[in-house]
Amino acid sequence: MKQTAWLRILLILFLNNAVSAQESVTDKPVNIIPKPLELVRGKGQFTILPNTQIRYNPAYSDLAEAGIFLNKRIMEICGYSLPVGIAASNSIELLLEDNQALNKEGYTLSVQPDKIRLAAPSKAGLIYGMQSLLQCLPVIRTNARLEIPVMEIRDQPRFGYRGIMIDVSRHFFAPQAVRDIIDLLSAYKMNVFHWHLTDDPGWRIQIDKYPALTNMAAWRVDRSGIPWNERKAAQTGEKATYGGYYTKEQIREIVAYAAERNITIIPEIEMPGHSVAAVSAYPFLSCTGQQQALITGGQYPTGIQTNYCAGNDSSFLFLQDVLDEVLELFPSRLIHIGGDEVDKRPWQQCSKCQARIKKEGLKDEHELQSYFIKRIEKYLNAKGRQIIGWDEILEGGLAPGATVMSWRGEAGGIEAAKMKHPVVMTPGSPLYFDHYQAGPAGEPIAFGGFNPLKKVYAYEPIPQELQNTEFAAYVMGAQANLWTESIESREHLEYMLLPRMMALAEVVWSKPEARNWVDFRTRLEAHFTGLAQKGFRFSEGNFTVGIKPLITDGQLKVALETEALDATIHYTLDGSYPTTGSPFYTGPITIHGNTTLKAITVKNGRVKGNESAVQQFVKHLATGKTVSYQFPNSNSYMADGPNSLTDGIRGTGQVGKYWHGFSGKDMVATIDLQRLQTVREISVGVMQHYKDWIFFPTGVSVELSTDGKTFKPVGTYSNRISADETKSMQEDFRIAFSPRQARYIRVTAKVLPACPKGHPGEGQAAWLFVDEILVK
Repeated sequence: MKQTAWLRILLILFLNNAVSAQESVTDKPVNIIPKPLELVRGKGQFTILPNTQIRYNPAYSDLAEAGIFLNKRIMEICGYSLPVGIAASNSIELLLEDNQALNKEGYTLSVQPDKIRLAAPSKAGLIYGMQSLLQCLPVIRTNARLEIPVMEIRDQPRFGYRGIMIDVSRHFFAPQAVRDIIDLLSAYKMNVFHWHLTDDPGWRIQIDKYPALTNMAAWRVDRSGIPWNERKAAQTGEKATYGGYYTKEQIREIVAYAAERNITIIPEIEMPGHSVAAVSAYPFLSCTGQQQALITGGQYPTGIQTNYCAGNDSSFLFLQDVLDEVLELFPSRLIHIGGDEVDKRPWQQCSKCQARIKKEGLKDEHELQSYFIKRIEKYLNAKGRQIIGWDEILEGGLAPGATVMSWRGEAGGIEAAKMKHPVVMTPGSPLYFDHYQAGPAGEPIAFGGFNPLKKVYAYEPIPQELQNTEFAAYVMGAQANLWTESIESREHLEYMLLPRMMALAEVVWSKPEARNWVDFRTRLEAHFTGLAQKGFRFSEGNFTVGIKPLITDGQLKVALETEALDATIHYTLDGSYPTTGSPFYTGPITIHGNTTLKAITVKNGRVKGNESAVQQFVKHLATGKTVSYQFPNSNSYMADGPNSLTDGIRGTGQVGKYWHGFSGKDMVATIDLQRLQTVREISVGVMQHYKDWIFFPTGVSVELSTDGKTFKPVGTYSNRISADETKSMQEDFRIAFSPRQARYIRVTAKVLPACPKGHPGEGQAAWLFVDEILVK
């Protein structure tokens, strides 16, 4: 964390403490996150004193456990334990009672000057009600009076699955760091901690039957401080010194710690891919059976075996043994088995795998993957558990009782919900918290992408396609994923998680109509004080100005916005760096020609953030003009809306930011120039990202029309780049012709029929990404 960030946090502390010294508890707002379903504020306050009693029936274990939890938290704050008694006044009463108006995680909370009454149908509801109470108190030890404002709350979550995934394979985090994350989840009423325990770079869970998993596969050659994708493979003689694992005793303690806070831990044991760690320890698990080194970063050496051999029964016996020990540690109903990014090339070359395909009557390696998943599911079902996996488990046929975690956009989740399977939405945009949340100038390194706080808060877990249908009920909730390629320290982990986790907490708890960005951002300020007091690292927010193109009556305009409250935006159009004296933004800005726009956020007379937002606009004949598609682009890749191909902004190397994506269908786009114009050249911006299944079109053709009915072809462009080219590239496919009069332009870009042979997604639908269509 940079020194300037700490200075900002100290300023937040000073300002908040200065305000609190002047306000009584009656005047202070109630800043509960997530926002309760119903909250009515009253006058006065309840004061917690040393003789305040916690009142409950100790015959009910859930009540007793909840009471102990509350007393521990209060003792952390005031230094004394409250007596348990039966006093009718100056007491905190806990009740388990049915309430037909609430779901099982709901609660009612009544705070009066002489008594607090907290009632819920379950221990979970009691814990959530307690968290609402605790958010009204200081977060660290204090001698101040502990006052809670008089209020009435009726509250319950919208979704039953509210989760965060932490990847500990790429970088290991100590048990205390895990407990602290669990505390954060509980404080904001999340209820699932998805623990990504195994992957290619490391195995993090003790398995007694296979000691090499922790003696060897939990350790690798240290490449700390080097970007993940630049780390070289281990060399002969280098000693493995980086890593770690959780002992069974540590896991039991963490699972119990989470249960006390109403957090379910779902363990993930990756299969059939992402198995390099296991295969490095036990080579017989791979298709070749050859010894290989544990990988040190994102660059996989040639020939490395990343899958379990699906044709070898020993692979299944190994995984069954591992799962038996996992099930002893984790009581969760769901067990995550991964299933993502399986490189099927080793199976294609493996005689055992090919024999399995023939024996089981399978069509191909995709169905072999489905066989693998279904076989593991059957084993876990016999143990009383259910599987959950990434959306690739849909490939080749979905296992009968599987829950699908949709990460490659929402398409997989939509497909699974329509098949009446439970779904957890976790699309990379906006729920990958390893992506930047601000900057990126001045920010800690991130894996890429841009998922700022406001974008997370605006997320709706039920896709529009499923809304108002029976299938919406199959969306269990949402989860954010924090992959750790770029995250080596606890401080960095916290920074990427906070405060975006709090935004997601409100998304999955509160109804959409109850969510308000300004209200949330205002409440969040108070929580920054508590986070800083407890020593957590967090982002104050994104101060980079958002630049959004607008198409109005064929004219290109630009809207500017900032996430900062009570701030102004200043901008320039000549490429110079803006200052507080530059023009003040009041509304959409018209772009008249080739322009470089720069903008800054200013709050309290000071520039916020580390650099100005910059956007270059290219003016051409089609800029600002309307585009219509014969086949719609993917909902997952909408860029700035339907006219992104003519918004004057060129696509960058960042997948998804300015691009429209098409899968399985050609792009057929028609542009209306609004009047007859002389046209002599068309160029189409396209992208190839092999690892993301994005390929150049096989060709582009252009047709012109004066009336929008009769179109005449004027030229084609054939792709000259192989689909096997793994280097990320952007190209303009340019078609020039003799000058013609036209009002309508139809551009067809032919999508590659399928991912090429040898690609991890061989035979699956390929993606076509298109950006600006320039017309000259």
